[in-house]
Amino acid sequence: MDFYSKTDYNNPSALIFNFAQSMYQIRTIEPKDNPQIASIIREVSKEFGLAAESGFAVADPVLDNLYEVYQKENAQYWVIENEQGKILGGGGISLLQGDSNILEIQKMYFTAEIRGHGFAKKILNLAFEFAIQHGVNSCYLETTADLWQAVKLYEKLGFNHLSAPKGNTGHSHACEIWMLKSLV
Repeated sequence: MDFYSKTDYNNPSALIFNFAQSMYQIRTIEPKDNPQIASIIREVSKEFGLAAESGFAVADPVLDNLYEVYQKENAQYWVIENEQGKILGGGGISLLQGDSNILEIQKMYFTAEIRGHGFAKKILNLAFEFAIQHGVNSCYLETTADLWQAVKLYEKLGFNHLSAPKGNTGHSHACEIWMLKSLV
């Protein structure tokens, strides 16, 4: 299946593709996914030393309710599921608090099992398409140098470094890297 041929964001089975003899599906988050994706975010944060007390996303009070959080307008969250129904990662996009003209890339976390297989790029491309379809011309994100592989991907996909944070994410103390991508 051509990855870019289906972009129906409201279809939970929007994207299915094959990697290394295993079937994975990228789909929009469902209520049943909340515990699994919250656990992944906590586990990956711990793995990379992103402590809650430092202000990283793992400390967000909404972490256990991501389905509900991403049901608002101009927001979407995608999960990656294997053929056994296990969630292995995800990422989302939502309005940047404090700036209604920018969508923020949020909570992109993947288990070690699927890292390096292009899932981050696929979710980012979905986010870019989503933003364009919703009339938004820029995507913003905050990250840390500890996630240097992600930073390299963001740079490769056209994100530019900023000298100061935008909006009001609540993570600016923890995330020292701020990036913006123009979609026009």
